[in-house]
Amino acid sequence: MATRKYWRLDARPVEHDYTSALSLQTEELAPPGKGHVQVEAQYLSMDPGVRVWMTAREDGYSPPIPLGEAMQGQFIGRVSASAHPDFEEGELVRGFGHWASHSTVDPALAGLTKLDENVADTRQHFGVLGLNGETAMCGLTDVLELKEGETVLVSAAAGATGSVACQIARNMGCKVIGIAGADDKCAWLTNELGVDIAINYKTQNVAEELAKIEGGINVYFENVGGDLLDAALPNMALYGRIGICGLITGYTSESGNAGPARFDQILMKRLTVKGIFLPDYLAQGKNYYAPLRQWYDEGRLVGEFDQTAGLENTLTAFTRLMTGKNTGKVIVAL
Repeated sequence: MATRKYWRLDARPVEHDYTSALSLQTEELAPPGKGHVQVEAQYLSMDPGVRVWMTAREDGYSPPIPLGEAMQGQFIGRVSASAHPDFEEGELVRGFGHWASHSTVDPALAGLTKLDENVADTRQHFGVLGLNGETAMCGLTDVLELKEGETVLVSAAAGATGSVACQIARNMGCKVIGIAGADDKCAWLTNELGVDIAINYKTQNVAEELAKIEGGINVYFENVGGDLLDAALPNMALYGRIGICGLITGYTSESGNAGPARFDQILMKRLTVKGIFLPDYLAQGKNYYAPLRQWYDEGRLVGEFDQTAGLENTLTAFTRLMTGKNTGKVIVAL
């Protein structure tokens, strides 16, 4: 019988020690049951949010992964077997399954989506045309209601979602400020993505740099939290808007980080703070793929990849993501 390899969550990780918490396993690959689809993965997506699923926290938007079960995450691959009328063998799809060579899923629960094979680089269905791109589009347009001419701040600006958010804001005629953690990332933001100002939070005083922004920050697309949120709050414009897409600084905690020290600025500046959660808007029938695809085809939306080869090296890729070593989207190529 055929087999599959998969990463199993054996313990709750401590900080970024993933090798002690996950192990690579092999098991028999049974055919899909009625209504299910089996997919052989070509690429796996590394996403910060799954770090919360590794903890025992019950207060997240997704329940914790039980110990002893396969690690969950996104895949792109081809249908290898189908017992569902809407999916045929050989089709290129994306969905939520496992960090594995194969995933057998219920299409409705996995968000299984057929992909456009006319996109030359299949990986972009994880990148600017994937959920990271759609999250950036959703956050800026529907959650934060971005307007032309506004000043936009993006943290983790060289990451998968942040880099798309920077480009969308630029394409919408806004002034864009990006925060990243290395000089080469900042150079990429300004030279390649057209960001107006890039701030290296490891070598510059972010609060002081933001204080130089005339008129303050109208919109803050937040991916990090912690000290960066505290630096941004006093430098928001009156009636500014903050969208919380991610809070990666607290993802290794079993309880989350404490609130911002400059929480008072929400009152002083009469700020609006909202959470950005893409599925809420997809459930309303929103289509973010079409405008992203148009910009992509026009060359106005680009994406870099931090690619690691081999399922056996998945933990190396995930560690790169969680410790900020990457520029662009972190993926594993199988």
